[in-house]
Amino acid sequence: MNHRVFVGRPLEAIGASIGSDASGRTEPGLPNAFRFDDETLMVKMLLRTWRTNVDDRGDTYVKRHWFEFVIDDGRRAVVYFERNVRRRNAPRWWLYTIESGASS
Repeated sequence: MNHRVFVGRPLEAIGASIGSDASGRTEPGLPNAFRFDDETLMVKMLLRTWRTNVDDRGDTYVKRHWFEFVIDDGRRAVVYFERNVRRRNAPRWWLYTIESGASS
């Protein structure tokens, strides 16, 4: 039986690209794959996307772009793109949750 496990660790995007929507704002494109520890998580199918916002001095800003997708081995993962990083070279992509493998 599969169940979701919180991970909360950075990912290395493979083949990431930044696109823009019709209004000209930049939006992160979902990479084809991610490197996580010694594993490559290949994106098979995107299930959904959403954003979370933060309010700062009366203005609302996008904080994170979220993606839920199916990995090529059938597991599901939720990752997010951190919009505003404070340190140079800080991770931007994070693995939030992943399904654990089937147990017998």
